[in-house]
Order: sequence, then structure tokens, then C-alpha cells
Amino acid sequence: MTVMSRPTGHPVYSQTLPREPQSAAVARRLVRTALAVWGLESLSDDAGVVITELVSNAVAHSRLASIRVIVARPSVTGVRLSGREGPRPDPPGGGLRGVRGGVGPGVS
Repeated sequence: MTVMSRPTGHPVYSQTLPREPQSAAVARRLVRTALAVWGLESLSDDAGVVITELVSNAVAHSRLASIRVIVARPSVTGVRLSGREGPRPDPPGGGLRGVRGGVGPGVS
């Protein structure tokens, strides 16, 4: 797990995982840990569903051997969950703002 600080004062948590279905459980633990540190445990169930969907999509559609899961808190009221191919840097403004769900390629 990698922890980096951001200008908002909240750390960003990320982990590169193998592209396999079992990685969803590891990603959920990462999300729960970050939310607990931020005192946002009430979001754990919804965020767990979102990160599971993101990891499942990456497992099903990625061509690389690994996926990167990122949990960030860009503001006091926002949480960003990202799941993408391999250990690449974050694009500006990437990931989800808040805790929202979706299915397939429309999730960004």
C-alpha cells in the first residue's frame, strides 16, 4: 500500500494488485481502512460496492497483469475511488467524486 499526502491535508491510499477476482477483497479492505482513518466509516458499504465494481470491470476488461486501486479525499465532502490498469499516474480529475455507482464503461 502506498500513502501520499495531498494539498487537502488528507492522505491518498493506493495499491497495485494482480488482475484477478480475489483483488476485490483487498481493494475493499483498502477502502475501509482509508474511510476509517478519515472518520467516514458510514460510507464503507456503498464504497465497497463501488470499488468491487471497478475492480471487477478492470479484471474483465484490462489487458495488463495488474490493476491500481486509489482512494483519495480531494475535499472535506468528497471521496474519490479509482480502479485502473496497471501502476500508472492519476490523470487530472480522474476517478469518482463522492460515492456513486454505475455499470460498465460509463463509470469514470
